[in-house]
Order: sequence, then C-alpha cells, then structure tokens
Amino acid sequence: MNDKQLQDMAESISIRFFLKEFRHKAYFNPRLRTTGGRYLLSSHNIEVNKLYYEQKGLKEIEGIIKHELCHYHLHLEGKGYKHRDRDFKELLRKVEAPRFCSPLSNPGAKRKAIHYYKCETCGHLYSRKRRIDLKRYVCGKCKGCLKKVKNKVDLE
Repeated sequence: MNDKQLQDMAESISIRFFLKEFRHKAYFNPRLRTTGGRYLLSSHNIEVNKLYYEQKGLKEIEGIIKHELCHYHLHLEGKGYKHRDRDFKELLRKVEAPRFCSPLSNPGAKRKAIHYYKCETCGHLYSRKRRIDLKRYVCGKCKGCLKKVKNKVDLE
C-alpha cells in the first residue's frame, strides 16, 4: 500500500461512515513509532504508521483511519475532539472505531541490559539497569568495595 491508496481509503471511509468528505491528506509517516496514527491540528492531515499495515494488515489500518477521522471531523465542527471528550467517545462508538491500536510485535526491540554488582566485604547483591562507577560508589550496607559480576549465576 502506498500513500495514494491510503488517501483513497481515507476518503472512502470518511464518506461511508461519517457521510462527510475528507479534504486533506492522509499519508504514511515512517518516523511514527509509538502510535498507529495521528491527526495534525494545524494542517488537518492524518499520518499513519506503516508498520501497522505491514504487521497487522488492512483491517487495522481501517480502524486507525476511522479513529483519526473522528478527531478530524469533530475538530472541524468545533466539537470536543480530544480523547477525554464525550463527543469523541460517542462518535467512536457510532462508527465502531477502536479507542486504541493493538500493540505491535517488536522482535528487533533492544533488551535492556541488567548490570550485577556484589560487595566484596559483606557479599550483598545489587542489580542495576545502569552501570555504576565503581570508583565512586560503595556498598550501602557496609561501605565495602563493589565488584562487577558478569551474570546472575555468579551472584550466588
């Protein structure tokens, strides 16, 4: 699917479900990461995350477009277009648009490393998301020196 097909889809969904024309642009934005799509208040355009089409398919894109068209039409009419507004919630129910996107599977996501430290004096074990400077920090229990431990098995 390309931007032209997405534009055509947005226009047809707008007429079919909202009985109103969509007169602005709908396009894929490759920089979107945490959301399925967004309605831009200043330009009235709709941006869609292409990963949702690649992973979830056409049905999910249709739901995202419906959701963003709810924002679009309510904003242009001067009604409550925000997620918390009653007008928005009612229109979502009326056109059967999803409130949220389904989560993407992200196999390439970077796993956070966990760093393990052990006190050389008392043997207290620490696990941290961030590395710590061993010259600067000491054990909180006995003020002993800390030693980096390679993995969790070495902690015991």
